[in-house]
Amino acid sequence: MELRNIVCDIADVLKSFDSEKPIHKRFKPGIGPFGEPQLVKEVSSRLNRIKKGYETHTRRTPDLDINGEWAVEIKIVRPFGDNGNVAENWSVNLLHPYEGNTSLIGDALKLLKFEEFPKKAIFLIAYEHTVPKIDLNVLITSFELIIQKVIGLRIGERIEEKRANLVHPEHQTVRCLAWELV
Repeated sequence: MELRNIVCDIADVLKSFDSEKPIHKRFKPGIGPFGEPQLVKEVSSRLNRIKKGYETHTRRTPDLDINGEWAVEIKIVRPFGDNGNVAENWSVNLLHPYEGNTSLIGDALKLLKFEEFPKKAIFLIAYEHTVPKIDLNVLITSFELIIQKVIGLRIGERIEEKRANLVHPEHQTVRCLAWELV
């Protein structure tokens, strides 16, 4: 299974789930407010049910085991909260460059230790407005530079799928991005 297909399938599953106007806790409808564990569990369940060729399992590490072939660590980036205010420390999930933390960089370092999986990927679910109020490309490019130039990890080319017209007023577009650890 190719990473490009996985990214596309997860983006499709997220869009489909969003169209059902799910509610997480007391937040406004839509997938945007869901936490990482809840969203990953839903993605796994839907991939198993809807998409052919998937046998996924959620675990503590990696977040998603796809067919025993791919170990995938997932992070969410949400610059704005449910209330429309800029979220505090929203970029830390991506950029914190130290082993043992919960950033995507920390997760990448953790994934390197899982020899039982032939392929490993880091995956970002990022929310933005239809016309972005904050340019996430700055954060994404910074992440790629830090992981490659500062940390020294080799990653494959960025694969991205975008789905627009989500139901939440702040989380209007979802960007699904992934990089294979080389």
